[in-house]
Amino acid sequence: MATTSPDAGVRDGLTPHGSAGPGAAPPMTHRQIMEALSGLLLGMFVAILSSTIVSNALPQIITDLGGGQSAYTWVVTAALLSMTATTPLWGKLADLFSKKLLVQIALVIYVAGSVVAGLSQNTGMLIACRVVQGIGVGGLTALSQIILAAMIAPRERGRYSGYLGAVFAVATVGGPLLGGVITDTDWLGWRWCFYVGVPFAIIALLVLQKTLKLPVVKRQVKVDWAGALFISAAVSLLLIWVTFAGDKYDWLSWQTAVMVGGSIVLGAVFVLVESKASEPIIPLRLFRNRTITLASLASLFVGVAMFAGTVFFSQYFQLARDESPTMSGVLTIPMIAGLFVSSTVSGMIITKTGRWKTWLISGGALATGGLGLLGTIRYDTEYWHIAVFMAVLGLGLGMMMQNLVLCTQNQVAPSDLGAASSVVTFFRSLGGAIGVSALGAVMAHRVTDYVKEGLAELGPKAAGAVGQGGGGIPDMDKLPAPIRTVMESAYGHGVGDVFLYSAPFALLAFVVTLFIKEVALKSSSAPEAPAAPAEKNEKSEQSEKSGQSA
Repeated sequence: MATTSPDAGVRDGLTPHGSAGPGAAPPMTHRQIMEALSGLLLGMFVAILSSTIVSNALPQIITDLGGGQSAYTWVVTAALLSMTATTPLWGKLADLFSKKLLVQIALVIYVAGSVVAGLSQNTGMLIACRVVQGIGVGGLTALSQIILAAMIAPRERGRYSGYLGAVFAVATVGGPLLGGVITDTDWLGWRWCFYVGVPFAIIALLVLQKTLKLPVVKRQVKVDWAGALFISAAVSLLLIWVTFAGDKYDWLSWQTAVMVGGSIVLGAVFVLVESKASEPIIPLRLFRNRTITLASLASLFVGVAMFAGTVFFSQYFQLARDESPTMSGVLTIPMIAGLFVSSTVSGMIITKTGRWKTWLISGGALATGGLGLLGTIRYDTEYWHIAVFMAVLGLGLGMMMQNLVLCTQNQVAPSDLGAASSVVTFFRSLGGAIGVSALGAVMAHRVTDYVKEGLAELGPKAAGAVGQGGGGIPDMDKLPAPIRTVMESAYGHGVGDVFLYSAPFALLAFVVTLFIKEVALKSSSAPEAPAAPAEKNEKSEQSEKSGQSA
């Protein structure tokens, strides 16, 4: 059904930075852009905060709600799953409808999910609310990049992408820190981990209404609901398989065959639907562009590295080093500081020079090196060693995340901006979701093996003194000193293995970035002259080939 909807065009008294045209108003000043971005950055802060705030509170949450190890995994995975599955839909809707309205809807969905999550009486209810939260967070994450691109030319965008990266860094370190403080404060409790983001979301909603004035143009569109259904089903089935494989059933089993086969079939149906849709969720023609294809692949591998760093550090510091939830957040500051510095500095330098590929390659090398070094940590490793390793990882991630989106946005026409941006975000979230599930299963297996080895060295009496079920989270304070040391050593070694297994994915991202061709950043984000649909992508590619490259 055709719908009339707003999108990109002439601003209300303002034009996108760097654009020009007959009768156009002067480009937006830095102050005007920052005013317009204020609510967006706050919304982004809320999105990342909600993703990280539960990490240090999870052991207490699962204990209070009477859940087990599978519930622990699903509280994290459920939000990642819904965020990943809905990202392409948010991106396409941004090409068809009001971006301002969409980001406000995403905030409302997030607030609703958060309030009910704080009222959860069991793990099932909490997991369902995390799914709702994930839908809202997916919208906020994807739309932040899309709205930024709609307002600012690629050449100037590096500077402002750096601000997004800085907000990401602050929220990433602030989430676990705040979650830890709330959990450790008796008169608050873990439920406030879900309530605390609500005021920020409401403020962001009001600020967006006042400051965000986006361009408007009328388009006759059709939403590809069939495509949205099949891609969501394919991704969900794949992530459910990864979550349960190695726990509920073997990796090589009939359940694996059914789920993986079903995901492949659903994916094939999605491709078929997209090839025939007039307004596809993910335009397949985008992947004719080598840069978009390679950036999406690199984002998949970066997602594994990024989420491994944010999820497993809390378990390392609490279970292997006996730190409180609050201190677990404090001790990860070196990684976030590295991410903060590299994202802001690289953004400013890219704006000045217009060159971005060197940052991608350097980021890939640093992320690989950081994960490799973190693969050597044990429960008794000197903290300053760990701090240096975390900083190296943070520097690498900061150089890669925003710039993979930037080089993709530089390749497409304004009408495809939302879809192209969400494709990169989608693959990054997919990598993170698969990484958390698979690496979590690997860690549980390795910890079990290390505990058995340690107890065997202590003798038969030690093995009988602790019930090692292979899936529960131990209460270290109730264990005798020798057994406690075994458990701490097992968790320290297990988390180290997780980082070591993550390093090859960062290496693959590094290798992929080597083949991305550097195209000079455009100095204008003004809409291009209308072109026939079949010709538009070819013209864009021909234009880019004539630009500077490295």
